[in-house]
Amino acid sequence: QETGNPEVRFMQLDLASLHSVRAFASAFLRQEPHLHLLINNAGVSAGGITEDGFSLPFQVNHLGHFLLTQLLLERLRSCVPSRVVIVASSAHCAARLRLHALGQPPPGFFSTFQDYCDSKLANVLHARELATRLQGTQVTCYAVHPGFVNTKLFRHVPLWLKPFFLPLAWLLFLDASEGALTALHCATEPGLERFSGRYFSSCRPQEPWPPGRDDRLARALWEASERLVGLGGAKGSPTP
Repeated sequence: QETGNPEVRFMQLDLASLHSVRAFASAFLRQEPHLHLLINNAGVSAGGITEDGFSLPFQVNHLGHFLLTQLLLERLRSCVPSRVVIVASSAHCAARLRLHALGQPPPGFFSTFQDYCDSKLANVLHARELATRLQGTQVTCYAVHPGFVNTKLFRHVPLWLKPFFLPLAWLLFLDASEGALTALHCATEPGLERFSGRYFSSCRPQEPWPPGRDDRLARALWEASERLVGLGGAKGSPTP
């Protein structure tokens, strides 16, 4: 109603539930014959455990999007040229992915922040490995750092920190429309196909931190993510 565009359709999707992701994908594929663009945009920074037994930030920010992308991939292939944009973050620089305990809250006092950083490195690596697997298909993908954006992401900042943090966010951070620019650039700009799998910031490709360029880590993360969400030959959603 706010856009005035009668073609906008709302569909329920809860990334914290793998069942919801599967139900959404099934409903979408039944109702919509075309899919040319998928933007995976989530940045949950709150702690907690999902109904699937994974940490909330890692499932919402990575595993839910990983499963969603896989379930919609054939439709993207059938509608080429098409693109996948994965909203990551420069916070990936502080990540310490633990493949042996993937999806479990990291130890330590700053566990939730570390979990968020780990999920954002997973976003960067997801785009990198997806591009490798989609070479020659005309489906391209991009990881995006939107900048520091003043959104409801910060509603989870601890109460004692809000008096210091929120004024800083209002003064220095981008608003939501500015924060969307790089994702929209990767979604719509002609001629970006040669940059598939790359990490973008400020509407141009940039080098991520070294772990974000690690092809072996990207492949290992992909295979572990497949197992955790019940793909790759496994049935159901295994308990982590």
